[in-house]
Amino acid sequence: MDYIFHDNLACHGPIPENGILSRTLQSDERSKVVLFVFAPGQELSAHTAPMPATLFFISGEGTVKLGADTKEIAPGAFAYMTPKLEHAIKARTEVVMLLTMVKGVAPPASGVVEIGTKLVCFE
Repeated sequence: MDYIFHDNLACHGPIPENGILSRTLQSDERSKVVLFVFAPGQELSAHTAPMPATLFFISGEGTVKLGADTKEIAPGAFAYMTPKLEHAIKARTEVVMLLTMVKGVAPPASGVVEIGTKLVCFE
């Protein structure tokens, strides 16, 4: 098959009352995409990954720790993480999150990457 399609990532199977559900949606030599569903109050403790990754929060509220910073998360929140950035997630409500890991990318030589600009929503 040349593609993978999901019509609604916010819809998922039942999760444990006090747990975290993870489901790999796609994986190949270049990337891996995983859907996470956190029960309210659940936490993914601080850890690092050897590759760049993005987090997209589909629904729910909580916090994400990115290096030394802690950010509030809500539906539509997005984060890009450089390799080896310590990060953690804590859900206040049920949180649905999409993780995309980019494989085969070397960390930057300087350890610092300039990342775009902040997007502003207009209503």
